[in-house]
Amino acid sequence: MKKLLVTLSLVFGFIGGSVFAAPALIPTPPQLSASSYILMDAYTGDVLVEHNADEALPPASLTKLMTAYIVEYELARGNLSMEDKVTVSENAWRMEGSRMFIREGTQVSIEDLLRGIIIQSGNDASVAAAEYIAGSESAFADLMNQHAKLLGMTNTNFVNSTGFPAENHYSSAHDIAKISRATILQFPENYAMYAEKEFVYNDIRQPNRNRLLWRDKTVDGLKTGHTEAAGYCLAASAVRNGTRLITVVMGTASDAARAAEAQKLLDFGFRYYETRKLYSRGQVVNNAQVWGGSQSSVKVGFAEDVLVTMPRQQSDAMTATLDMQPEIVAPIAIGDVLGKIVVGSEAGVLLERPVVALEAVEEGGFFKRMFDKIKLFFMNLF
Repeated sequence: MKKLLVTLSLVFGFIGGSVFAAPALIPTPPQLSASSYILMDAYTGDVLVEHNADEALPPASLTKLMTAYIVEYELARGNLSMEDKVTVSENAWRMEGSRMFIREGTQVSIEDLLRGIIIQSGNDASVAAAEYIAGSESAFADLMNQHAKLLGMTNTNFVNSTGFPAENHYSSAHDIAKISRATILQFPENYAMYAEKEFVYNDIRQPNRNRLLWRDKTVDGLKTGHTEAAGYCLAASAVRNGTRLITVVMGTASDAARAAEAQKLLDFGFRYYETRKLYSRGQVVNNAQVWGGSQSSVKVGFAEDVLVTMPRQQSDAMTATLDMQPEIVAPIAIGDVLGKIVVGSEAGVLLERPVVALEAVEEGGFFKRMFDKIKLFFMNLF
């Protein structure tokens, strides 16, 4: 590929294609009293801190993040509506553990069930939603595992919709962070529910079990879990100054401990890291030469915003190198990958992203194509 040195824009302040900032000194991450934990940038997916994050463990009610995700997925595709009425089965009504207290034979809206799953951690609500969507809880578990595979959850297997203790039902901190990230990014219109501090149904008021919603105003989700085998678990997310982080802690000793340990990770992450936008969707970074086209060049840029997780006050100078295909021949469709941008320093590559055609270029006329072929032939000789 042909390499072009380009200057980062929109972020830092530049000298000759490089970015200079004050030294960034980052201490060792906190060591938590938990079996497994992770800290992830929600926007980039970068993992900042992890300990046993891919270990398969009982997820308890963190399972319900997938149950709620599937409800939201079906809502987004028009297969469900918030007003749909679900008839409560005996199986759902008889569920033990944390409950929404729905009654057998009554009808409950999808919206109320979703709140019952997210806020009250209702096992009964989870089973009712599962049966409505898939016909049975076992069929719904199969659907959960299909979604898990699509989301890259490689250390997860679900056998129920609740997280109720069951053989071969497991997940990992990393996988729970992935489903949390998908929930936040894919269904922002429903994510506000995860920050609601209480929900009243059947004249019973129940608080959200996520203590961080009361302690830290930047926290706006996600879900708690607890069984004897799993210990106390928490998936939490917060946003500060444009940076959103997700933390998952599994296997802590108490309700208070899971909140305290998650808070330690969030505070560490926000103190020493931030998300920065390097380029915007549709931003033109190059006008590349086109051979045999109706026009002689094509605008090249990004299909999506380019974000990066960086230490605050990144110390090293960084450059962005644009690697373009050596010969770009028409026809070209919008979105065709024409090269890549590589951002980094001598210490290592920070990120790579494809650059795409931002406009279509049709084939030129017969004589234009022939002329360009002859010109290209002689250019390649030298």
